[in-house]
Amino acid sequence: MRYDPIVEPSALQSLDSFRLLDVRDPATFDAEHALGAARVPIEIWETAAKAGETSFENLEYWERAISALGVINEVPSIVYDDGRMTEAARVWFILQYFGARTYILNGGWPAISGHNALSARPHVPQIGTAFRAQPGAGPVGLVDRQTLKVELEYDVKIFDARTAAEFEGADLRRNTRGGHLPGAKLLSHAKLLDGSRLKPAAELRALLAGAGFQPGDQVVTHCDGGGRAALAAAATARAGYQGVRAYYLSFADWAKDGSCPIARD
Repeated sequence: MRYDPIVEPSALQSLDSFRLLDVRDPATFDAEHALGAARVPIEIWETAAKAGETSFENLEYWERAISALGVINEVPSIVYDDGRMTEAARVWFILQYFGARTYILNGGWPAISGHNALSARPHVPQIGTAFRAQPGAGPVGLVDRQTLKVELEYDVKIFDARTAAEFEGADLRRNTRGGHLPGAKLLSHAKLLDGSRLKPAAELRALLAGAGFQPGDQVVTHCDGGGRAALAAAATARAGYQGVRAYYLSFADWAKDGSCPIARD
């Protein structure tokens, strides 16, 4: 069965209940947000995911962080950002990895601003309700550097969602080395979007085919720091690919390890 991690605002009317999660900055959230929405402290989550003590292996930490948002296992969470889609995708990836039913709201806040019907049936968690994390239970998997390094010798297909300048090594960002993973195929995340909306499945399939991906490929997405990789994973899943995984720590993690090969065409 095809899994679509994207939900349209109009589709929320069919849900009995849902938890709204806002990934915008604190000032913007405080100025205006959907009724019943909880703000995800993405600045803390982003740092925590890349720190040894609070990495994805620290189950207790992430259960507390996710429970604090009022997320529970039985109720779907709907994540929105300011329309860039990458930050919502980042939160979606983390939540679904730990087994939460999570969807990215297509178009983000611009698509729902002023629409009160969105919060017609929000979920208000009971006090004391806790989320139980199930690492790896989500439809999109996680891969680490050492695993991917081994898999490069086999049939894994690497989806590089960065810019052409990053792929070619002209833009190092904050890395000491530049270029791309051997065999990686470039499909910049911006091409996946139509404004602030992720493109329909058929268009995404065509883009992936044009980049060199075929149905049945085992696809691993990455960028430089996680957000674009998460959006690319959502797009690949929406296009109908199975077994999609994200190298969430991405190229910044790869480049710092001198034993990891980098190509520059």
